Amino acid sequence: MLPRGCPRRSPPVGAGAPSVTCVTTSAELDLATVTVAPGSGASTTLTVRNDTDIVEAYRFEPVGECAPWTTVEPDRVSLYPGTSETVTVWVRPPRSSKVRAGETPLGIRVLPVEHPELAALPETTVVIEPFGGLTAGLRPRRRMTWRGARFTAELRNEGNTPVRVAVVPVETGDELRLRVDQAEVVLAPDAEGAVGVRARTGKLVWFGKSTTIPFQLTATPTTAPDLEQPPQEITGEVVQLAVLPRWLLALLALLVALLLLWFTLVRPAVRSSAKEAAETKAQEMVQEGQLQPGPSNAAAGKPAGQPPTAGGGNGQQPGAGTGTGTGTGTGNGTGNGTGVGKQSSGTIEVRTGGGTAGSGTYVVPAGKTFLITDLVLANYQGDEGVLTVVFGDRVITTIALETFRNQDYHWVTPIEITENAAVTVNVSCDRPGTPASGKQAQECVEVLNVSGELRDLAR
Repeated sequence: MLPRGCPRRSPPVGAGAPSVTCVTTSAELDLATVTVAPGSGASTTLTVRNDTDIVEAYRFEPVGECAPWTTVEPDRVSLYPGTSETVTVWVRPPRSSKVRAGETPLGIRVLPVEHPELAALPETTVVIEPFGGLTAGLRPRRRMTWRGARFTAELRNEGNTPVRVAVVPVETGDELRLRVDQAEVVLAPDAEGAVGVRARTGKLVWFGKSTTIPFQLTATPTTAPDLEQPPQEITGEVVQLAVLPRWLLALLALLVALLLLWFTLVRPAVRSSAKEAAETKAQEMVQEGQLQPGPSNAAAGKPAGQPPTAGGGNGQQPGAGTGTGTGTGTGNGTGNGTGVGKQSSGTIEVRTGGGTAGSGTYVVPAGKTFLITDLVLANYQGDEGVLTVVFGDRVITTIALETFRNQDYHWVTPIEITENAAVTVNVSCDRPGTPASGKQAQECVEVLNVSGELRDLAR
């Protein structure tokens, strides 16, 4: 019986008993190493010998990392017993960063068609030469600023070998100073990197138009000098803006001109017209008997019997509450005599808790008549509730506390209150407010001041 994988070989005619001889496929590559540059090609030869006693056909299959870009020409041969033939093995790696520089094994499997079990696998080493492919750019390419700006130098290694890159600013003089965050960066094949770049102008531009300052950096590979790759130039621009641009200066000049026009021409004319209109109205009212002649009445310019005018106010949402409370009122008078009377005023302060009601009064002294012309209300805490002002037996106003903080009323024709009659303030407190201290008050506090002329009664 023959050994497995060994075909029988017949002895020559006239020879003795047949013998068993084990034969195999003989294949040998010409070069132990093949050096090739990516993007080009290199070749070696493969010699195949048929050591069997039959006509045999052979196919060739590249094996290994180089197989995708390795071919055998021709890819199939037929040999008579005892003969050999040479084929060419081509290695053509693409110029790509994915084809890394260095040594890579390559095998060529030789497959006999009739006896595939006798396949041979000669091997060689493919040496891939390195190449450089550094690209560089700036993001963004232009920035607008008053003084300083930041950029990013973007680097990419499209070569097939690691590279160390130095980013160096090119001097631009005193107009612009450049600084990089790191001097060097290492990039693997098909890898990206970034280096921060800071630009700062020499000085501020206060007035005028913007100025464009170009600048430049160089990205230089500091390793693998045999690659003969030149430095990459990176260019950018800084647009320096003026702090006060021309359009703003023109606007300021226009505003100054308008102010001068107002104070020199318009305002005096308006004040003169208003004064003339007030004097004319006062004269008409004096003639009609609605106003007594005098400096204060002429300036007031309000007809007799005019209803009170109220100032603004603000507050919070009203609450609800009932109860009883107490209030206090005090009065005092100051002034100078004008005929039979003098100017006087009285102040009433009412304090009451939330959900209760209180009141305060000011009583006209005996033998006197109080001619009220002014009424001022103060709700400085922003309390919530209802306030009613009564002069004698007449209700003057009812107002919600939350609608005002300060309120005033004025009359050209005084409201007369006789002796022993009272000015009464009734307060129904729903909820105490919050004063300027920021802490909610414990009770509502309202203040009323009445003023006018206190005259002696005629006897």
